[in-house]
Amino acid sequence: MTIRVLIVDDQVMVREGFSVLLNAMDGIEVVGEAVDGREAIGQVAALRPDVVLMDIRMPRMNGLEATREIVAADTDAKVLVLTTFDLDEYVYQALRAGASGFLLKDASARQLADGVRVVAAGEALLAPSVTKRLIVEFSKISEARKLADPAGAGELTERETEVLILIAQGLSNAEIADRLVVAESTIKTHVSRILVKLGLRDRTQAAVYAYETRLVTPA
Repeated sequence: MTIRVLIVDDQVMVREGFSVLLNAMDGIEVVGEAVDGREAIGQVAALRPDVVLMDIRMPRMNGLEATREIVAADTDAKVLVLTTFDLDEYVYQALRAGASGFLLKDASARQLADGVRVVAAGEALLAPSVTKRLIVEFSKISEARKLADPAGAGELTERETEVLILIAQGLSNAEIADRLVVAESTIKTHVSRILVKLGLRDRTQAAVYAYETRLVTPA
């Protein structure tokens, strides 16, 4: 199936550049563009994209606010945040708002396309260059909250908790299956149950949860 993409950025050259790059990739189609978060919300409702490439800094409504509203509307669209800065202070907030991951704007065409495919498939996507900094941020916040008995965590089985920890460490379903020596379909079932039990939207939210509740701590 073709992955339908909406590009949201206030710079026309960025929108056009990403559009050309993605339309040249097999199985990906750019179905629309938006110049700010407010327009993005309307376009998501009208076009039903699978993935929204969302800039953070935009006039009228920024990407953080737009992501929050798109997720709250319970659409099927996955938000992939694009940022210029690997230390962008809004990246963590975007993940908390429901974004499925993020990439730096200087990513190659192949990385961009692969990112769209990963997010569309329901996987989490964190740019390697900033993952370590995010983990440190998770640690700071979870340390401040000191959640010794996180809500919902007690409902998970031992194996589900193990899978959640591996999700937070950035492993894909296939990698988790290989690590635990089980079928990938079994891992998919565990992931689905984890999300339902914890009331989470996707794997990225599961990773955020794991760090905030100190099920996982930075090495």
